[in-house]
Amino acid sequence: MSVKTKRLSLMAIGIALFVVLSICLQVPVFENYYLCLGYVVMAVYCYSFGTISGTVVGFFGVILYCVVISGMRGMPGWALGNLVIGIALGLAFRVTRKMRSPVLQTAIHCAVIVAAAALGILVIKSETESLLYLQPFPVRAAKTCPHSSRTP
Repeated sequence: MSVKTKRLSLMAIGIALFVVLSICLQVPVFENYYLCLGYVVMAVYCYSFGTISGTVVGFFGVILYCVVISGMRGMPGWALGNLVIGIALGLAFRVTRKMRSPVLQTAIHCAVIVAAAALGILVIKSETESLLYLQPFPVRAAKTCPHSSRTP
């Protein structure tokens, strides 16, 4: 089996794992946002196989997940958000790989994961959906507030 075939097979397995683990557990964060185990697969692929492989797994994994679960609703925003997250994680893992301090390495990884998820999901996904559905961004962003769905 050639190297390209092995790499393609590994990415296909990663995409399948992303979909399955995303279906298994979803933790709601805000009204329209949740975290799922698929992102663990994406992070592992970024760390183990590089930026491109991890980003491909996250991008196509979320597209397939959206198609299987809810049709095309939300898919463009999630896919673009995952591009940002995958690239940020892959680059961070590449830069920190040779660091000698595991504490500093872990701190950088955690900071990049939080920042990339916030940028990818809260900004890129929300902005994409506000453009696609003609919903003003402040209205869309207000839905991310934990108490926005409560009525007084």
